[in-house]
Amino acid sequence: MALIKPNNNTLQRISDQWRLTSSFNFGTSGSDITSNLERIDNTGQGTLGTGMTESSGIFTFPQTGIYRVEANLNFVPLNNSSWIYGIIKATTDNSTYTNLAGVYHGQISGYYISSHNATLVDVTDTSNVKVKFHLDTQAGTITLLGSTSLNHSYFSFTRLGDT
Repeated sequence: MALIKPNNNTLQRISDQWRLTSSFNFGTSGSDITSNLERIDNTGQGTLGTGMTESSGIFTFPQTGIYRVEANLNFVPLNNSSWIYGIIKATTDNSTYTNLAGVYHGQISGYYISSHNATLVDVTDTSNVKVKFHLDTQAGTITLLGSTSLNHSYFSFTRLGDT
């Protein structure tokens, strides 16, 4: 009978959440979310493990692994547009970003629209693999909702396992 040695490796768990702290408008030229971001900080909220770092809307992972990246966005269309598009973008060379996941929403002016978007990111190199979030619309002006005390528009990062 062969003895099986237990695996002493433990999964480094990471779960982090960031939110948009103030609302802003964007239009047909599109917009990366580049500012007014903070790690959640209300009583009862928290981060597990070493969290993400952020600079000008670009998020850097604390260690390699497979991550679930989620964008939860709340919009208010200020005038008519046939669609709103929320995109998760990533780079593997710290330079060229490609679209990993996108959600289109048709809309009616003046009504709130919520959007959930998610993808898995294989972080093989923490210096080169990064993510950012992009918004676009077909026409008109859209407000993306933000708040310093409530997760109106927010981003979640969860390390699921090793790469």
